[in-house]
Amino acid sequence: MNRPVLPMSSLSLKLPTADRSIETYGLAASRTFPAKLEGTLNRVAFSAAHVVADPLADNDPWLTSAIDWDRTIAFREHVWDLGLGVAEAMDTAQRGMGLDWPTSLELIQRSVKAAKAKGNALVFSGAGTDHLAVEDAKAIDDVIRAYEEQIAAVEKAGGRVILMASRALAKLGRNADDYAKVYNRVLSQVREPVIIHWLGDMFDPALSGYWGTADLDKAMDTALAIINANAAKVDGVKVSLLDKRREIDMRRRLDKNVRMYTGDDFNYAELIAGDDQGFSHALLGIFDAIAPAASYALSRLAAGDAAGFHDVLGPTVPLSRHIFKAPTRFYKTGIVFMAYLNGHQDHFTMVGGQESTRSTLHLAGLFRLADGAGLLSNPELATRRMKTVLATRGIEP
Repeated sequence: MNRPVLPMSSLSLKLPTADRSIETYGLAASRTFPAKLEGTLNRVAFSAAHVVADPLADNDPWLTSAIDWDRTIAFREHVWDLGLGVAEAMDTAQRGMGLDWPTSLELIQRSVKAAKAKGNALVFSGAGTDHLAVEDAKAIDDVIRAYEEQIAAVEKAGGRVILMASRALAKLGRNADDYAKVYNRVLSQVREPVIIHWLGDMFDPALSGYWGTADLDKAMDTALAIINANAAKVDGVKVSLLDKRREIDMRRRLDKNVRMYTGDDFNYAELIAGDDQGFSHALLGIFDAIAPAASYALSRLAAGDAAGFHDVLGPTVPLSRHIFKAPTRFYKTGIVFMAYLNGHQDHFTMVGGQESTRSTLHLAGLFRLADGAGLLSNPELATRRMKTVLATRGIEP
């Protein structure tokens, strides 16, 4: 398993280059990964999963979402088969970026039900304040009530909670005390320990100054003080700052019973591998796009084969850095494009019309990097679909 099938593929297609020319690109050797987890894992690993849009719905995509529920749940079953957990209704699912709270709640309810039918597969779901319009948030107590409403809904569905960062709190919270008031109150009420999500403003500009300051060192002090004071109510913290040094520093300062879940889509391989002082678990958007490779790599790590882990996961990092390049908030387009190339959906259509947020050149670069890392599960299908997309953008096969 995972050895090159051929020294070189016979497949090729025309791809645009940075100098505006068109090249004939020959695909590299393919790699094959198991469709289900083989062995065990010694890291808790979540894929923040995307939603599959319904391309035939009679709606206005910029205004209302339409979900293909069967394909959306089928993708989650694919992730569970690989031994990964699903982080549901997060930013990868376009939460607050095309997916509103009522639709998010239906997604959570359906996903939790599917997880139970799958033998209580691992799923945590996002609870935030996005049903409270930022302009309608007048006081800190408004933020608390909004969090309480969504947490209650997730718990009623039988789900576990990921406590998402709040745009309303980013607007109203002036200092560490404001954040402590919100998080202390909310955490005191949760039924089971939650995952706290610290999402950087590169993912969502509306979260600038989170934890009451633009100074990241002070912000980390505040976050750590709140988390460690409520350690019994916190399963872990997911940090999405794309700064490995800050994540490592925070990891070493966390209460020993609180997990660090890396959200660093630039440096996840080395953070998961860890060092002599610890390691990070994973809650990553990129694991949506590379789930089979991630599962296999993690199983190699658990088996004591660090070289095998890095051999598989290392080549995926350049692809992830490309997908998550600035403006980082548009990364979801690359995630869904990978799902299309790999046959998890029959179209490249997204909630909110977000398929338009990346250029033809960006998608071509993604194809090259995915191929080079052995991440095209069916190269013939992926090549055919890439040609179809390019044709709609003026590049004939």
